[in-house]
Amino acid sequence: MKLIKQLMACATMAFASVAFAATAPSSNEAPDALVKRISTEVLETAKTDKEIQAGNTKRVMDLVETKILPYVDFQRMTSLAAGRFWREASPEQQKQLSTEFRTLLIYTYSGALSQVKNETIEFKPLRADATDTEVEVRSQVNMSRGEPVPLNYRVAKSATGWKIYDINVLGAWLVETYKSTFASEINKGGIDGLIKTLSEKNKKLASKPIKAASAK
Repeated sequence: MKLIKQLMACATMAFASVAFAATAPSSNEAPDALVKRISTEVLETAKTDKEIQAGNTKRVMDLVETKILPYVDFQRMTSLAAGRFWREASPEQQKQLSTEFRTLLIYTYSGALSQVKNETIEFKPLRADATDTEVEVRSQVNMSRGEPVPLNYRVAKSATGWKIYDINVLGAWLVETYKSTFASEINKGGIDGLIKTLSEKNKKLASKPIKAASAK
């Protein structure tokens, strides 16, 4: 579980905007170049920022809220995780579900971010055509101990640039992982039941320090 959290932290860093760079990213920037540049910059920051390493809740949450979220398509991620049930949900239920899922991932990534130590990321050549609007950016996480672990990203082009909507860690796509959990909760209590379950989990995570929350 600790390894998974560390890898998710690396994925989180790929979500971050270039707050630590001199200029904003260009909407014409290639998806692999964007992910690589952001990952490198934020990885170094996470390693050297003492407050992040110490699990300072405000510092980590502010980083996630302001610098990571703009590069993630949470609505698409939520709709894919909900599958066919998404179409059955009302607009208000879709909004609530997206909000709760977004909050859950924020806590997950915040906890993982404080665990980054000596990991490095190596990117593979992009297999895509210039006209593609959805691509997979492939990379591997080089751990201080053990074999490198594959870490891939599904990225789609939007009006404001490329956005990540799924991650593959250790061969498992994040959306697929949550899809079975969502379906199980919906079958038991409907869309409202899933929203309630996520809300209760988020409340528990909110009451814990970042490091404690990341251990679950």
